[in-house]
Amino acid sequence: MKDLQLTASNDDQYFVFEDILFQVKQSPSDVASPPLAAARGNTPSPDSLVAYPPCGVIPFHGFTMFAAPLSCLYEDPVHLYFTFREMYCRYWYRLHIVTSHPQGAAALALQFELLLQSCETRLWQHCAAMSIQLLPIVFKWMVRGFSGYLIPDQLFHLWDVVLAWESVEVLPVLALAIVSFRRENLMDVTSQQAAESVLADITAIRVIPLLKLALAADRNRDRET
Repeated sequence: MKDLQLTASNDDQYFVFEDILFQVKQSPSDVASPPLAAARGNTPSPDSLVAYPPCGVIPFHGFTMFAAPLSCLYEDPVHLYFTFREMYCRYWYRLHIVTSHPQGAAALALQFELLLQSCETRLWQHCAAMSIQLLPIVFKWMVRGFSGYLIPDQLFHLWDVVLAWESVEVLPVLALAIVSFRRENLMDVTSQQAAESVLADITAIRVIPLLKLALAADRNRDRET
């Protein structure tokens, strides 16, 4: 409930859906068979297995924001919950665990760094010279699936691409495209705080045109090499 109050309830796009999101957040506590594990120090056995927390889901700050956009599509909290659960279990969960999977948060962070270095070499060199780190800025976007950063219709365009590709590897591609779009402003900054200000508001971003530009530029580089 606290996460709901701190995130979706304070968001200009989603605060009106607070009631339905509260019902969705309560739904995992009603699951009949949550995942079980042995408590620390106990030998796993049918008698020692417990769910912790009781609902079997460990909440974290921002968890609600993966359900909030879906409240624009569903009036029924049951349909909203099952869609949210399916998408989280299929795509988003790897963003919040320690894993070497290519769609995990660490791999996506590395992918962004490599894309920045290869596609925006001058900007990468400028940031390195000024001790500016762009990854901490865009990492917040990626681990939230851009929810809360893009307006809902643009977020749905991005999530449609995730569904079509069956992959979240589009997230660092979009992150790089946004950085490229703001390249001129970023080339003028000389501090981390100034870079954060340049990238603080991305609500005006149009997802599909930027992705098309990023992918077209990548194809052109492939032809040149």
